Amino acid sequence: MSLIDLLFGRPLATDEDRAQRVGVSSGIPIFGLDALGSAAYGPEAALTILLPLGLLSAQYIVPITLAVIGVLGIVYFSYLQTIEAYPSGGGSYTVATQNLGTFPGLLAAAALMIDYVLVAAVGIAAGVGALVSAFPILQPHTVALCLAILVAITIVNLRGVSESGALLFIEPPVMNRNPVGEMT
Repeated sequence: MSLIDLLFGRPLATDEDRAQRVGVSSGIPIFGLDALGSAAYGPEAALTILLPLGLLSAQYIVPITLAVIGVLGIVYFSYLQTIEAYPSGGGSYTVATQNLGTFPGLLAAAALMIDYVLVAAVGIAAGVGALVSAFPILQPHTVALCLAILVAITIVNLRGVSESGALLFIEPPVMNRNPVGEMT
């Protein structure tokens, strides 16, 4: 096995694409980070910016919360429409290209790439920040830790969607009942 095969996996034949499809259990950890990251880090960033205002910031919390809820509602309803119009799958690039043309499709693809980079950067920085706050001795190695995690995530993602989903998905234990009816 060569180093390239080890890092990226073996090349797949065209007829093997069915095996690369992801289900709900692996799709959620693969694709859920973007929504989870935005929902978690966005409000935290807004509150961090409002912190210096002290009690004066209270008047801004409700409008910011309503704006976030409004954006989530727009995203929800647009996803419903996209799923109905493209039942076999249609991402932003496909939808924009087919409905608006090549340039808007490329713009949507570029926006998604920027979004992914920002979500990954914020997620890594927040995770390493939490780790460093728990273990202050690691503080001088913050940048190295961030880069190491970025390299690891990159390698996992280069192996393919199903492999990264399998790595990120932790299957919960199955609870069995014994004859008495107690959980084991």
